[in-house]
Amino acid sequence: MRLGVVMIPHPLADLPLPAVVQRVVAFGRLAESLGFAGLWVPDSLGRGQPTIDPLLMLAVVAGVTTTIELGTCVLQVPLRHPVELAHRAQSLHLLAGGRFQFGVGSGSTRADFEAVGADFDARFKTLTTSLDAMRRTWQGEAVIGGGVSVWPGTEGGPPLLLGAWRSARWIDLAARVCQGWIASGIYSAWDDVATGMRMFRAAGGKRVVLANVFTDLRPEPVFADRAGRVKISLICPPAEARERLQRIEALGVDDVLLVCPFGDPEQLEMIRGLVG
Repeated sequence: MRLGVVMIPHPLADLPLPAVVQRVVAFGRLAESLGFAGLWVPDSLGRGQPTIDPLLMLAVVAGVTTTIELGTCVLQVPLRHPVELAHRAQSLHLLAGGRFQFGVGSGSTRADFEAVGADFDARFKTLTTSLDAMRRTWQGEAVIGGGVSVWPGTEGGPPLLLGAWRSARWIDLAARVCQGWIASGIYSAWDDVATGMRMFRAAGGKRVVLANVFTDLRPEPVFADRAGRVKISLICPPAEARERLQRIEALGVDDVLLVCPFGDPEQLEMIRGLVG
């Protein structure tokens, strides 16, 4: 099982504006130097706190790293125009040298949809039609008007991984037409992951990613308030965290993505030490 890290930037009182970029860059470089398999970022924009566009943020990290995988966990496709989004994703795929893993989903927070005037109730239908439009765009086909020219070498777009909790329909879709399934440590209980794994493997799916596993190994964790609200976490002492990681691996998960506190990136070294 590969170990990845999730970066969720947020404003810090002691972090002036120019230092935000420095922190993002340092976070990415440190994650790569410690041997994490991937650096992933989530997507939100209407939940009452400042956020950074995930594709722009990964483009910054791509410019200061060379080997670490870069991904979204997950980007809410129905909030964007599919052709424009396909072009942006293709651009990041190119600029990251093929390291970009495009985690996509329908979205689950109404406030994000209200912020851009998107139809929350139609999000599932929008996701499927948008994914089809994006694939056609990456093949150079005209979707609406004139086609978007595909940069040589990026035909077909980046690998797609579909985020879903426990729905048989979406897990089956992830296995058949995507390159992986992303489960959520926030919303997916242990039994959900186990059940989803069986469905995904039975449908021929290859890669399973368990994302957004909040992690804080300190005696007084900043994520303490989340410990009782998220389904699967490593907000606990290191010894117990190792046991939980072993349990995740025993489920057959290929990648686990641990959320490290943005205000304490040095904890990345402690988190990396959980496994040999």
